[in-house]
Amino acid sequence: MYLADASDATRCKAFPTTLSKAAMKWFDSLPPRSVTSFEDLSRKFLMRFSIQKDKVKHAPSLLGVKQEVGEPLRDYMKRFNKGCLEIQDLPTEAVIMELVNGLREGPFSQSI
Repeated sequence: MYLADASDATRCKAFPTTLSKAAMKWFDSLPPRSVTSFEDLSRKFLMRFSIQKDKVKHAPSLLGVKQEVGEPLRDYMKRFNKGCLEIQDLPTEAVIMELVNGLREGPFSQSI
């Protein structure tokens, strides 16, 4: 069914015919007169069912931040700090452990 040129009302009425179980249950739970347009319906649907793009990161994600061969310590620290900023409530112990774990052998890693 091609509805690009259809009215808002027609598209809203046709919308539920495209839904399956969970989506239909959500649609049926919408309060009467809570949808003002097809754009509004689309927005509500996407807010409910689209996959969250910004996933929450946790301390173990820092395990992947390693100092590369030939990478200056300064550059590694910038990448590591950026990774730390993406994690909420990061324990200091985890920061220290992951920082040391990601360092390559060298004068700095030997001094700590």
